[in-house]
Amino acid sequence: MSEARTPAQIEADIVRRRQDLAVTLDEIGVRLHPRTMIGEAKAKTAAAVDRTAGRAYVTVQRVISDTRGQLVAEDGAPRLERIVPVAVVGVAVVGLLALRLQRRR
Repeated sequence: MSEARTPAQIEADIVRRRQDLAVTLDEIGVRLHPRTMIGEAKAKTAAAVDRTAGRAYVTVQRVISDTRGQLVAEDGAPRLERIVPVAVVGVAVVGLLALRLQRRR
């Protein structure tokens, strides 16, 4: 059987539960405050942007490294047999774009 509680024990339990409830309500109030919510949203957005920027940086560095590997020999000398065709295609594309712009005017 359970022991009967005294009125003082019951009152102390009620006081303790009220204090716990007050702390919980204060925590909820802080979490739901607009400034807190905006701050959390800003932090999440900044973290997402940092992750995206980091991934983009790594991808760009990988592409640059791969491209450099294709256009430059291991000893650092340019691979003209690969650079010249790329340059010719680049000049042709720029020339075609210039022609297209000139025709529109």
